[in-house]
Amino acid sequence: MSMFCFQCEETDNGKGCTVNGVCGKKSDTANLQDDLTSDLIALAVTFKGKNTPQTDKLLIEGLFITVTNVNFDNNFIENFRNKIKKIGILDINRVDMDTLWTSNEDIRSLKSLILFGLRGVAAYAHHASILGKKSEEVNTFFYKGLSAISENLSSEELLSLVMETGSINLKCMELLDSANISTYGSPSPQLVNCNIEPGPFIVVTGHDLHDLKLLLDQTEGKGINIYTHSEMLPAHGYPELRKYGHLKGNFGSAWHAQQKEFIDIPAPILFTTNCIMPVLKNYSDRIFTTSVVAYPNMCHIDDNKDFSIIIEKALELGGYKELHEMLGINGGGTTMTTGFAHGAILSVADAIIEAVKQGDIKHFFLVGGCDGRKNERNYYTEFVKQSPQDTIILTLGCAKYRFNDLNIGTIGDFPRIMDMGQCNDAYSAIKVAVALSESFECTVNELPLTLVLSWYEQKAVCVLLTLLSLGIKNILVGPSLPSFISPNILNVLVEKFNLTPISIPQDDLKKILG
Repeated sequence: MSMFCFQCEETDNGKGCTVNGVCGKKSDTANLQDDLTSDLIALAVTFKGKNTPQTDKLLIEGLFITVTNVNFDNNFIENFRNKIKKIGILDINRVDMDTLWTSNEDIRSLKSLILFGLRGVAAYAHHASILGKKSEEVNTFFYKGLSAISENLSSEELLSLVMETGSINLKCMELLDSANISTYGSPSPQLVNCNIEPGPFIVVTGHDLHDLKLLLDQTEGKGINIYTHSEMLPAHGYPELRKYGHLKGNFGSAWHAQQKEFIDIPAPILFTTNCIMPVLKNYSDRIFTTSVVAYPNMCHIDDNKDFSIIIEKALELGGYKELHEMLGINGGGTTMTTGFAHGAILSVADAIIEAVKQGDIKHFFLVGGCDGRKNERNYYTEFVKQSPQDTIILTLGCAKYRFNDLNIGTIGDFPRIMDMGQCNDAYSAIKVAVALSESFECTVNELPLTLVLSWYEQKAVCVLLTLLSLGIKNILVGPSLPSFISPNILNVLVEKFNLTPISIPQDDLKKILG
């Protein structure tokens, strides 16, 4: 086989991509990323216990580069590998990735959970570090976790490290939450328009709020409107971003629709992180990347963050001549709401608790995670549609686009759909759940709360590990279970946490609510 990759939910035939990636990644790029992963493991082994800011940065950025739909550019990856080679890692510490993927399936499964989880943690650590927030505990664990992949450890030892990966990710998400709030203020609920006004505009996608802020600064007063896309939608909840009058609204829906929604777009698109898909010729002249994301032959903005070339492109293309209406994925309307982070929800916690005690709110569902292309993901739309009127839907990540344009009503003053933010804002959901459990004097597992998660890539993996590390049980996950989890390891997770695959909405709702 020319490659092997099974880290994302769409992996070929549910087993692994062996010719080209379903994500669009060519075999040579996938193999280069395996080589980079081997370099990173060697770096971790060599500098374990003696890490430096330079090696920390290399590990975090290198792991982020290997997340699905982040980097497709061979030259970029080779140049990054050269940075690692310059500091003198020992070849003896390099791991043969082919050997890893073909080893005992239970050991492979556990090491994959650690590796893929670390890739997700690295994404969050990267965002936090840009805002000046770092954790020595988080950084040190990258060396420990990656080194374990090269070691001959037992299943029990590896399972313990899997849980520790989840615990570290909780601390990393807390770090990023603190970084975002201290920089941009505490999010509050906002109604976001999805119509695109006439005139020049720029679409910003990915997850990096810092890049959005820099672009807003550089476009101020230039007659160019800025629109978020996909996981950037929650940016509208932050007061320090919302104060810019030319941050107008949100363009389109989840990442996987970009090849349709970007056709004939009269504006440039800035990719700040994942998820970039193979770029179609129709709009290839207006794609710009920055940070760790790159695509062959696309213009890459370096760390100086001079966005003048994007600004010039926006003025050249001119935008739509008339108001451009973009309905949500379900045709439910041209507005979406976001900004229900832990600060916003906990500020009205007393009213929520009273509504539960009075029987107005019977159950909470956290329906969130990553979206993707499979038809089976309509499950999440139908689940929300069929949820009883006395239930609240909390959501986060881009999975929200399966239903966030629906009008399913309110319970008193509370909208039944509350968008808590990006995938890393799982921290908000955890903080709210813990606060409610303390108020009701019960455990999180005893709350009228059910987690219904969708996964696609490695950030969703590390969030799931965080939930498991907290002992949260009865999680429903789909649309399919990870192919890198062996039957034996799955049985362990089922027995210990009652981790359950989704079935059909009405059956799952009946099972949950009785």
